[in-house]
Amino acid sequence: MQLCVVCSEHVPKYRCPTCRIRYCSVGCFKRHKDDDSCHPVKESDPASSSSTPVNSAEEPWTVEDLLDEDSQTDKVPLQRLQQLGGSEALKGLLRNPHLRRLMMSVDSAEDKAKAMKDAMQEPLFVEFADQCLKIIEPTETEKDDDEF
Repeated sequence: MQLCVVCSEHVPKYRCPTCRIRYCSVGCFKRHKDDDSCHPVKESDPASSSSTPVNSAEEPWTVEDLLDEDSQTDKVPLQRLQQLGGSEALKGLLRNPHLRRLMMSVDSAEDKAKAMKDAMQEPLFVEFADQCLKIIEPTETEKDDDEF
């Protein structure tokens, strides 16, 4: 069984999009990004990149494009994604134009890892991320509250 590369205590549920290390929580992600050891993984097999369409920038990507076979635990179940869409707390946060600008800057950034690290310095963005995680990964007490 694998353990979180950052804390070595819990089973990792996530993978860093930049360097592909596995981590277990937002706290470990922040610690990982803050220690400046995160470096992009270079593709070692040029044949694998040749199978990508030439105009791939024009084609929409899917979750499967980002994950390899051992990343199945990184996927968020459809039910949880639907809960994100129905969350009044998230809708309230998304009404804030500053948060929307932050999200657009991360989405359009060439270096998404750096843009995400910068965005995580903004309390509003952290609040948004935390609210998303509460829905996607509820604690035991939040799970109990959902059942009633």
